[in-house]
Amino acid sequence: MNADERRFEVLRAIVADFVSSKEPVGSKALVDRHNLGVSSATVRNDMATLEEDGFIVQPHTSAGRIPTDKGYRLFVDRLHEVKPLTGPERRAIRNFLDGALDLDDVMRRSVRLLAQLTQQVAVVQYPTLTRSTVRHVEVVTITPARLMLVLITNTGRVDQRMVDLGDVITDDDVARLRTVLNSAMTEKRLADASAAVAELPDQAPPELRDVLVRVCGVLIESLVEHPEERMVLGGTPNLTRNVADFPNSLRQVLEALEEQVVVLKLLAAARDSSTVRVSIGAENEALEMQTTSVVSTGYGSDGMVLGGLGVVGPTRMDYPGTMAAVRAVAAYVGEILDGR
Repeated sequence: MNADERRFEVLRAIVADFVSSKEPVGSKALVDRHNLGVSSATVRNDMATLEEDGFIVQPHTSAGRIPTDKGYRLFVDRLHEVKPLTGPERRAIRNFLDGALDLDDVMRRSVRLLAQLTQQVAVVQYPTLTRSTVRHVEVVTITPARLMLVLITNTGRVDQRMVDLGDVITDDDVARLRTVLNSAMTEKRLADASAAVAELPDQAPPELRDVLVRVCGVLIESLVEHPEERMVLGGTPNLTRNVADFPNSLRQVLEALEEQVVVLKLLAAARDSSTVRVSIGAENEALEMQTTSVVSTGYGSDGMVLGGLGVVGPTRMDYPGTMAAVRAVAAYVGEILDGR
């Protein structure tokens, strides 16, 4: 191998040792632990060059070095393939997620599983409303003058709304109302369904017009909401096990994680892509998150990304393992939602 390739092998060894040991890595330890095929003197020279180029740094007066954000970036960029999960790991993921009862349960299980697999903080965003379609609208009589509307999307999201009619309605008219709503909305994107619903009162027979005005008003409110602002967070205590990775910044990180807007911005770039994205240290826009790394991707089905999920942890992270876990969980979440 040439000098650049050899130095990268040294960097990769430093990353591996530092991630596992949490201790600065010296040249002697590298020669002892890794089959680099060169002398200690050559490794020391390579480490000096890596330090001069900003890929590693000496944290204090010890002889050891640790990777910088730039070093982690090069390491991640040169991962030619993410190590696959084992068969038992894949089966465990599928079995755990297959037991979910509804969309909320899928989200909760996914975030818990991802936090357990990576030992980091996991974040899962609810499917975005703007990319969902209407699967069905159910109309349920609560009293003769009060209805419950149940809007079900193709992603399994269920939204329930009450409508006070101001007058009684017969069972036959409820059935007609159900037919009218489903004919106008089923299989439409929610924005298109909202436009279709807005036109219904003008097209309705006189005896249903007043009812449709009230019902359509409530449905439009539901359709134009933005559930992409909903997310589930899990595994926050995992950060506290690695306090040394966040010198004087752990509190800031924890406070930032409580701000959903900050976390959703971290997932935003992954929302339009099914590839795994890694954002390291200062690459994160939020100042409070610049001691962390974020590994994220989109999930969905039929080529459509419905939302994002990911992991937040220290820059000293098992990147290959974390990327594999994020990719696998996203794939299974997409499959489950596609089957609902």
